[in-house]
Amino acid sequence: MTVMALAGITGLGLLAGVLIGAVGIGGVILVPALAYLGGFSVHAAIPAAMAAYMVAGAIGTFAYWRAGSVPWTFAGPLFLGAMPAAIAGALASTAAPTAVLEASIGILTAASGLNTWRDASREADRPSVSLTPQQLTVAGIVTGFASSLTGTGGPLVLVPILMWLKCPVLASVGLAQVVQLPIALLATSANLWSGTVDTQLAGCLALGMAMGTWGGAKIAHAVPRQTLRLMIAAILAVVGVAILAKTALR
Repeated sequence: MTVMALAGITGLGLLAGVLIGAVGIGGVILVPALAYLGGFSVHAAIPAAMAAYMVAGAIGTFAYWRAGSVPWTFAGPLFLGAMPAAIAGALASTAAPTAVLEASIGILTAASGLNTWRDASREADRPSVSLTPQQLTVAGIVTGFASSLTGTGGPLVLVPILMWLKCPVLASVGLAQVVQLPIALLATSANLWSGTVDTQLAGCLALGMAMGTWGGAKIAHAVPRQTLRLMIAAILAVVGVAILAKTALR
């Protein structure tokens, strides 16, 4: 790749990192941008994005932990469901047709946005919530499989699920940062075993994410909670519809 191409990919990682740190859903732009703008195949973009999420997950976890926004008692059941499901999703993504992967990304994104918008418009954020281990484990399974299958990262899937379950917005994004790390690690291990990881591409994305995720976390803790919820909903809905439209026109 040329220097300009490397710089552009790093910039894309930076943008995604800011969104991941701020609203937990920046990973949704990576695979479509790499495929439609960068000329990479979906099957090359997904493993590279998942590898870069290891960096975003580590930095996001530290930033939200430092701000006191991670309810650690919820993390164990989420890990229990997400970790084996992440391996299964990564292995499934290597065999799935490109059109199926793209459509899955679009449907997942748009549906998440509409659900989050409905919830954000209906009631204010609750200060606390009680979730059962069973609910969290199921959420982890869905998150691990879907995020590894589509390369969108754990937060895209987990944030709207937790918000639908009435978990506070900052706690939802904070938990998504924590869960993102083992999902990305296990999915990348499976992708390395399959020989599908472009290390140069993943490295550039990770470099940009390292800078962007930290700044995004600062933004998340500076804006009003309801504003943050509506930002999440709007970005999800718009990006999801755009992906579906692009896929339909191909």
